[in-house]
Amino acid sequence: MTRSEFNTQAFLKALDRKKSDRKLNWRQVAELSGVSASTLTLMAQGQKPDVENLARLFHWSGLSADTFVGAGQGHRLFTEPFSQFTMVICSDNYLAANGRSTVVDTITGICVRLRDKLHHG
Repeated sequence: MTRSEFNTQAFLKALDRKKSDRKLNWRQVAELSGVSASTLTLMAQGQKPDVENLARLFHWSGLSADTFVGAGQGHRLFTEPFSQFTMVICSDNYLAANGRSTVVDTITGICVRLRDKLHHG
């Protein structure tokens, strides 16, 4: 049976992006999310948050837990649907419309090539 793991580092990177997008600092994130600043510091040092703090951070950020939980390295690399990726990029108002299209096309092409290499050696 494969073990599911929470990718704390990827979650922190995504939280950092949300923090930057909202022009906040970590102390403000702590106050707004209801998570202590020390918990955020411990997470940055590699400690996994408890379920209550994790729920608060997901609620504050609007991120989905599904993005950060999965079986070991590589298992989910190509299993996430491209439509989910496309939805996220296309809703990013920081990119121009043609920029969003370019990002989607580029990443899709890279993933297809990597998937082909994985399956065909």
